Amino acid sequence: MNLLDPVKNIMTQEVETIEPSSSLFLAKKKFEKFGFHHLPVQENGALVGMLSVSDILLFQRGFHKTEEEEELEKLRLKTTKVSDIMTTGIATLEPQDKINIALEVFKKNIFHALPIVDEDRLVGIVSTFDIIAHLAADKGATNKYK
Repeated sequence: MNLLDPVKNIMTQEVETIEPSSSLFLAKKKFEKFGFHHLPVQENGALVGMLSVSDILLFQRGFHKTEEEEELEKLRLKTTKVSDIMTTGIATLEPQDKINIALEVFKKNIFHALPIVDEDRLVGIVSTFDIIAHLAADKGATNKYK
């Protein structure tokens, strides 16, 4: 993988999104169904935030042991909106931005996924997993140290 290639070469193009008025219960179900860790939040086609699995886990505050606690937690998830806990100050990249720019953001541990926008339209997402997957698949990569 060439770090100077555009991020569009490694981004996920079919992006699942969620609306800010959706419940955290729906968001959690999407995370479980699709197995990803970040959901761009869109309202009327505009990117307004990002929700992560970590956001939901922090909201849940740990494990629930009794059936009653589990039901109360399900009720909290169903009555809390995505907009209540989503991150709004998000960084974005454009499709032609270089992969090394995404790496710099990830290295600073600010974000772990970046929406890719073209003229304010969401066209993809790139995550730390995308970069790891492409590195792992790179036949030119080496595991030898000099």
